[in-house]
Amino acid sequence: MTKTVYMKEWQQALENEILYLKKYGSNKYRVTNGRLLSNDGTFTYYFDTAFSLKIPVGSSITVMWGGVKQGGRTLSSEGKGIIVQLEQSLGDLIPEAYIYHDPWELLEQLIERLDEVNKSKQKRLRVNRLMNPSMPAKHPVEKIKSNVHELVLRSKYNPVTFVWGPPGTGKTYTLARVAANKYFQEKTVLILSHSNQAVDVLISEISAFIKKKDRFKEGDVLRYGSNTGVGEDSEEALTTSQLLQKQEHSLVEDKNVLIEERKNLKHDISRSFSKRDTNQLLELEKKIAGVLEKIRQKEIEFVKNALVVGSTLAKAASDPAIYGKDFDVVIVDEASMAYVPQAAFAASLGKRVIICGDFKQLPPIASSRDSLVTKWLKEDVFHRAGVADWVEEGKLHPHLFLLKEQRRMHPDISAFTNRYIYHSLVGDHESVRSSRKRIVEHAPFPGRAAILLDTSYMGAFCITEKSSNSRSNLWQALISFQLIHESYLGGARSIGYVTPYRAQANLMDLLLQDLYEKERLTADIVSATVHRFQGSERDVMIFDTVDSNPQERAGMLLTGKDSERLINVAITRTKGKFIHVCNLAFIRKHVYNRKTIRQLVEHQEKHQQSVRTKDIGTWIRNQHPNLKWIHALKLDKVLRDIENARSSIVISLPVTIVLPETWTNVLVHRNPSATLTVISEKPIPEIQADSWQEAGCSFPFVVIDEHILWLGFQLGRGKGLQPPFIAAKLNSEKVCDYLIGQLVTDNSN
Repeated sequence: MTKTVYMKEWQQALENEILYLKKYGSNKYRVTNGRLLSNDGTFTYYFDTAFSLKIPVGSSITVMWGGVKQGGRTLSSEGKGIIVQLEQSLGDLIPEAYIYHDPWELLEQLIERLDEVNKSKQKRLRVNRLMNPSMPAKHPVEKIKSNVHELVLRSKYNPVTFVWGPPGTGKTYTLARVAANKYFQEKTVLILSHSNQAVDVLISEISAFIKKKDRFKEGDVLRYGSNTGVGEDSEEALTTSQLLQKQEHSLVEDKNVLIEERKNLKHDISRSFSKRDTNQLLELEKKIAGVLEKIRQKEIEFVKNALVVGSTLAKAASDPAIYGKDFDVVIVDEASMAYVPQAAFAASLGKRVIICGDFKQLPPIASSRDSLVTKWLKEDVFHRAGVADWVEEGKLHPHLFLLKEQRRMHPDISAFTNRYIYHSLVGDHESVRSSRKRIVEHAPFPGRAAILLDTSYMGAFCITEKSSNSRSNLWQALISFQLIHESYLGGARSIGYVTPYRAQANLMDLLLQDLYEKERLTADIVSATVHRFQGSERDVMIFDTVDSNPQERAGMLLTGKDSERLINVAITRTKGKFIHVCNLAFIRKHVYNRKTIRQLVEHQEKHQQSVRTKDIGTWIRNQHPNLKWIHALKLDKVLRDIENARSSIVISLPVTIVLPETWTNVLVHRNPSATLTVISEKPIPEIQADSWQEAGCSFPFVVIDEHILWLGFQLGRGKGLQPPFIAAKLNSEKVCDYLIGQLVTDNSN
């Protein structure tokens, strides 16, 4: 493919994604108390906001009021107020409206940058080398002394170097030392990534190494951009704001005074609207704009003088202070999550480029289903440049440098990914078993690093959410919460709960909010889908695959095109204890042998890592006050709770169940003030219910007084019914409300 065709296809892909976002996707913010400030050709409005919106100044926005849509841009978005400039008037006062903002402007800016690349022969050549890395490798192999030294040599002699950095293989360590080496040679280095966090980590590591060598000079290493946490505890300035504070203190003070004055004035306006105040506010905005422009010029000067600059890919494409400068070396971190046009644009900014990432982890995210978007925005540059194809053929591309020794995961955890994901190209450092021993020895499952907690034959608990079509599994959520509880009391201070399904992550978040808010303040406990965990690590990771009966097939998230990458991220976030909560029988029945999730459960079975649900009583050591585990046949406790119900009883009876007489009696003779709602596809003549739901549910449960949930108990006889081993009693109003909301409709009798 020619360079011109690349540019055309990339720009068209970006245009198609923009069109999709404009039509279907937008960040929506509620604003109130809108007042017209001025109408001199354009119309300037001030709105109150519930929180700081942090929409960049100058961003395009749309205001929706009633059925009227009006385009405009932001003039100010500080504090709990926003000033916008609209093309047409919406009237003097607007009680409530919605502001829509999307970051498609970033994609538009990238299109502009690609236009500029296409006009430069030198930049086009750099892009072509990235996308067609067929040139011979010229670095002297015989001189290599270490990983760092090899990458230094590769980036000195070759225009393009791809670095494959599987989890825990020292990617940050290696890149930081290569960047420092270039710095010592007085070369200019640009550090880029799609995320602020990745840039922060690299700049911190680079500066720490240079300081250790006693060669640090303030202003040489610069983290450029907002939303950064770099250098907060450092004596030396690493960000433009810190340099300004040291070198232009009076300018910063002027800005702070004006912003405080604006804050107070906005407060006055929100209480009593007056023309004098609005004129004063507009004058104040002009003064602030003047000071900000002076600060901006200083920041450009800082970037110009720095040797090592770190920023995001989005900032690089939008800020001439970066894209207007030519660097000796560009390092793109986490490139496997960047759009291909972003990686190409980054490569155009430097004489040499290092593209680092892991193409076995999650790909970039785009929304449109357009074929060009799928080709160029939903796959990484490793694949599109052909580098990943070599690995699938069992070879390493001449310009691919592999970091092959991991130090994050206990070997019992990495054994699967090393073999099945990384084709035995990656091994374990000799220290990692002993360094993770402390975590492994703690509960739950002391002495075991990798566990498959098998939920087979416990019932058909997997439902599809009505609103989102995402899946949740309440039984596995409760078991996983117990695992979090045991891990926390066992000493783990970073615990991740990861699942492919957003509905399940939200359900766990409800449990944590209701039952574990205090513990979250003292420990790093996160419940999320896999995408949020990429780039992080935890002492303990609980991977809940959710899928089970009555679903008739495993979800695409576990079996689709990107399922290997999703599962790889879920496993490789772990340092010491990986617990896989999974319905093994369901996976074996519905998933082919060659799929990664099937390979994982078979691997765990083969290596005796399985724990059956019937053994739940052996590993639960700490009952939570609001989650009690009880033998499934001890029905006296649930019957007693039904008898004591004060306001309401909701009971789900799957169609296969024949209700025992003891249950019929207790429901018939319930407290007269307790309304009874029955969820069942068939009528039960013996029971006079206040409400009857014909929706049906695949598992029995009881909700009492809207906050007590009984789940997993043995309820009557039924065809094909598997006897549960243990029941759970949960005290959580939020979870009860969620469950009833999914199953109880408004079509009650």
